[in-house]
Amino acid sequence: MPKQQFFATAPLGIEPLLATELEDLGATEVKQERAGVRFFGDLRIAYQACLWSRLANRILLPLVSFEALDADQLYAGILAIDWSEHLAVDNTFAVDCTLVNSKINHSQYGALRVKDAVVDQFRSQCGERPSVAVEQPDLRLNLHIYRDQATISIDLSGDSLHRRGYRIDGVHAPLKENLAAAILIRAGWPAICAAGGALVDPLCGSGTLPLEAGLIATDTAPGLLRRYFGFLGWKQHDKDLWGELLQAAWKRQEIGLAQKHGTIVGYDGHNRAVKVAWEHAQNAGLDKVIHFERRTLREFVAPSSRGVGLLVANPPYGERLGVASELPPFYNLLGEKMAQQCSGWKAAVITSEPQLGRSIGLRAGKINVLYNGALKCQLLQFELNDTNHWQSLEDGAGKAVKKNLSPGAEMFANRLRKNLKKLKKWANREGIDCYRIYDADLPEYAVAVDLYGDEVHLQEYRAPKEIDENKAAERLREVQDALPQVLDFTPDKIHLKVRQQQKGSGQYEKQARRGVLKEVQEGNCSFLVNLTDYLDTGLFLDHRLTRQLIQSLAAGTRFLNLFAYTGAATVHALMGGATTTTTVDLSKTYLEWAKKNLLLNHFDPNDEEFIQSDCLAWIDAATGKYDLIFLDPPTFSNSKGMEATFDVQRDHVVLLQKTLRLLAPGGTLVFSNNLRKFVIDRAALADFEIEEISAKMLPVDYQRNPRIHNCWLIKNP
Repeated sequence: MPKQQFFATAPLGIEPLLATELEDLGATEVKQERAGVRFFGDLRIAYQACLWSRLANRILLPLVSFEALDADQLYAGILAIDWSEHLAVDNTFAVDCTLVNSKINHSQYGALRVKDAVVDQFRSQCGERPSVAVEQPDLRLNLHIYRDQATISIDLSGDSLHRRGYRIDGVHAPLKENLAAAILIRAGWPAICAAGGALVDPLCGSGTLPLEAGLIATDTAPGLLRRYFGFLGWKQHDKDLWGELLQAAWKRQEIGLAQKHGTIVGYDGHNRAVKVAWEHAQNAGLDKVIHFERRTLREFVAPSSRGVGLLVANPPYGERLGVASELPPFYNLLGEKMAQQCSGWKAAVITSEPQLGRSIGLRAGKINVLYNGALKCQLLQFELNDTNHWQSLEDGAGKAVKKNLSPGAEMFANRLRKNLKKLKKWANREGIDCYRIYDADLPEYAVAVDLYGDEVHLQEYRAPKEIDENKAAERLREVQDALPQVLDFTPDKIHLKVRQQQKGSGQYEKQARRGVLKEVQEGNCSFLVNLTDYLDTGLFLDHRLTRQLIQSLAAGTRFLNLFAYTGAATVHALMGGATTTTTVDLSKTYLEWAKKNLLLNHFDPNDEEFIQSDCLAWIDAATGKYDLIFLDPPTFSNSKGMEATFDVQRDHVVLLQKTLRLLAPGGTLVFSNNLRKFVIDRAALADFEIEEISAKMLPVDYQRNPRIHNCWLIKNP
């Protein structure tokens, strides 16, 4: 098979890791999308992905895409495919269907129409028809309809790849194996393992985390034990190629098992769980590599390790196991054992309840968002060193201070609860964990409240002179009283800034010097933010849709990001398939931050161009041509690094004319600014097509303030 397109599905939050994994397997043109990764390769790459991917759910081979506004169009599109190339008349098949924003709104009906078209084609051509088999069919088809655009694919995996083949009994709602692998990779287990370090899971259940750690440690292909793949009954299956890949995988496992490994241990307080974990290890051929033992958390002792080790745990969340109100002491005990027994190690704990995570009593240095099924979770990563001191619940670990709220504070709290109820489902659906939940909705409480995962960026707008300072201070205190109770956050998770009109680079100047960067999620991109040191955090939340637009326009383009700040638009452009990117900003600090953002999303900054320069001077001297340009200048600037003052209303025509000189024929300039009374001079730019898209670029969480920023598409005919 020549090189062609494939799609690997994955749980939300795993996409960046999966993209790197597929590249390591030899895939090309790898592009992250929501809940999956698109890539190119030949049949060998597809087979390798089925055999070696620790992170994917399924590997799909798209056959065709077409518009399907109704069931008749869907039927016709499926009927146009020659199914005899893929399926024999005496074979079995099944159809899976997913629908998103589609006029066809019943998945079973969509699957039925696909089945009818396939069956009718065979019946008309040879008088017979293949049968349907829900379990392990010879060929599994996948229909996905997004905004009435149907894509029909062959499911080469046939069954979810998280099913490794060693499991016999789940025991207390285990993690799926690919999520367990993602936790281990995020926590740095491959490097720790390579250095001879140990791994321990004090709450191992049926052993999923130690087992996946053992597969990584022994270089065992996660699909080696599977006896069923979707391509085995496919007419274009290459048996010789598959046999060759299997033999190579068995050889690698043989070598891996023979090597010396660090200790891998799983403990659990239940005899049955330990018994099943041992059976799983035997099935996986890892019973000589992993040790399981019955031991309660209170009895936990870490295994000795010559170097750094990793403690990893999936404690009960209170969703299906245990009662959430009874779990904080359990989490606090886990934190105590981590601190006492694993000094010098790293630790990773996954939970869906931020409050339970805080009950551990240790400071998480990094927090990643992952999904356990539909459940949004946080992977808390800890450095267990002398500076990370454990705090008991008796000393206040994880507790939000409860106060009797004043009538004004209760009014603010009620508005906040109302906003959260509306926004939380939207944010979860979009894979966003940083968004605005309040923006001076009540005139008396003139603050903006932005949620960044399990922390809050609180901005107080400077009160007008006619407002008594004491009254303004009292209202701010009421806000600070209400926030921890509504959000169930401890006060240290709330970072207060005072926002007032800024001149020059004032909005970028340091407010503090903690230098702590926090990872947040925005759809299929991750970013680092700083909630303490600057008035702005490093990510303009109101530009979220603008960045998504850039990603949608970026495929195959040469991208230029001017006044780039921390490079978020550059990340989106690369995620959208930009071939080259140039990122220009005056600040060395922000360019270094931008490079970190690229690395976080598994792009190599050394492959891209970063230029530290006054953008106005750089534009004057630049000679290159770009297909897509993002221009987001400040409203006003008199920065010491610039030769003159800049006013966006006064100077925008000259700025745009000079920038448009760099735009290739047929190219697009995305121009935005935050001056509320800004008026673009269309007459001075009559040679270009100008479309205002400000309303379209207004995110859901900013709709209470429709003039938050302006945006135009300017095209070079």
